[in-house]
Amino acid sequence: MATLFEAYVTNAGKYSEGQFVGETLKFPTTAQEVEALLKRIGVDGVRYQEIFITSFDGDVLGLYDHLSEYENLDELNHLACLLSELTSSELETLEAVLDSGDHCSSVRDIINLTQNLDCYGFYPGVSDEETLGRIYVDDLEMLDVPDQVKPYFDYEAYGRDACIHENGHFAPGGYVVKESDHFVEVYHGLQDIPKEHKVFSFPKLSIRAQMAAYQEIIDGSSLEGYRQMQKKDRGDR
Repeated sequence: MATLFEAYVTNAGKYSEGQFVGETLKFPTTAQEVEALLKRIGVDGVRYQEIFITSFDGDVLGLYDHLSEYENLDELNHLACLLSELTSSELETLEAVLDSGDHCSSVRDIINLTQNLDCYGFYPGVSDEETLGRIYVDDLEMLDVPDQVKPYFDYEAYGRDACIHENGHFAPGGYVVKESDHFVEVYHGLQDIPKEHKVFSFPKLSIRAQMAAYQEIIDGSSLEGYRQMQKKDRGDR
């Protein structure tokens, strides 16, 4: 399956300790790939359990502008799987809607957007009001303008008024407008993610590795407690 976007996943615990340890994860992904990546960056589910995303990149224009550093990997993968099912035309429509800022305040919003693209009309390559006006009048015949009047007709003004009236948007790829309010929210949260799209899994540690990890935590806690006691003793003097 082709990569739709990628995220640089970082070990949050090591970052707080002054170490920048992370690696790029490509989406869609698998549980095996996630588990292997977490193992490589030291997120074992015992000593280190938290991650955050330093940056996003990808071929879906504008998508990463709406993603944050604490996104859920399962949710991101579900989004990527849905994006992979879209046609090139649907992807263009999605990019235009993302550029307009409609239904993109969260990954949940964007997931629902992928399922409601039929609510939008997209005119590829239409980048200005005059072109929009000509398409609406000459091609779609939304206004009856006699042929003898067309040489004098102000297509730009008509296109501008149409854009304002229908709250349309000129995106880099073309003109997009919402044509239906029948937007159905089909995704409500993590519980709606299909099992086959869930990928987050801590590395499986052997019993010996688990004991070593827990002992390291205990030793670290004891050392920190000793340091705190020393600080308190110095403060009491």
